[in-house]
Amino acid sequence: MKIALIQQHAGPDQAENLQRGLEAARAAAAAGAEILCFAELAFTPFYPQIPAHLQTWAAQVHELAETIPGPTTAAFQSIASEYGVVIILNLYEKDGARAFDTSPVIDADGTLLGVTRMVHITEYAAFHEQGYYDPGDCGAPVYQTRFGKIGVSICYDRHFPEYMRALSLAGAEVIFVPQAGAVGEWPDGLYEAELQVAAFQNGVFTALCNRVGKEERLTFAGESFVCNPSGCVIARAGTGNDETLFADLTLAEVAESHARQLFLRDRRPELYADWLSQT
Repeated sequence: MKIALIQQHAGPDQAENLQRGLEAARAAAAAGAEILCFAELAFTPFYPQIPAHLQTWAAQVHELAETIPGPTTAAFQSIASEYGVVIILNLYEKDGARAFDTSPVIDADGTLLGVTRMVHITEYAAFHEQGYYDPGDCGAPVYQTRFGKIGVSICYDRHFPEYMRALSLAGAEVIFVPQAGAVGEWPDGLYEAELQVAAFQNGVFTALCNRVGKEERLTFAGESFVCNPSGCVIARAGTGNDETLFADLTLAEVAESHARQLFLRDRRPELYADWLSQT
């Protein structure tokens, strides 16, 4: 499986952002990628850096959101079917009166397989997400694509071991992480260490695609990367620039991993409910 993580900046002109994303998707597909992933809110400014009640982009924050399916998903469905590639997006989705941080997953024939909605919604300096998003209500879905079984863990959800384990138990071979990770947000190396451990403990490839570029209150780092099921970083993008990171994944490594051979086999789930019910 050849994947491409499309790391790009987003300016105030959303039409321009989307056009760059479409061009990057075509270029990655033409270069042989089979699964493409974009960063969190790849085609818009990162709205949550401004508290919802202070933002000036729209009278109401939900006016900034879009429907799924909608024009953006339709544009990428066309590319998916034309080139025979799987595409993972991340959009600010509106569904009636609710809004979500959502990743549509499009199969290689252009079919919209479904959506993953971010479950855990945070609130801290420059990440004022609780004013924008409702908690996801789709669980932790795994998608059977033309090229393999994949899951999506949107940004903050990756911090929760229960979520990553749920994707693994449901059969995910690769977990994609659309992210908006800022310079200085966490100690150096922690992004990689966290997903190296998740890959090793769950017997999956992890692939984090980050935003890049300076915005109103944050500078996004880039530095997208891929880990194998042994917990090793096997590909890494640069800092501060638009870039498409390619990686070749050998899915046989999933079944051969320590987690699939040992850790998942030796689980004691009959014990965990009581342990995890403690508050």
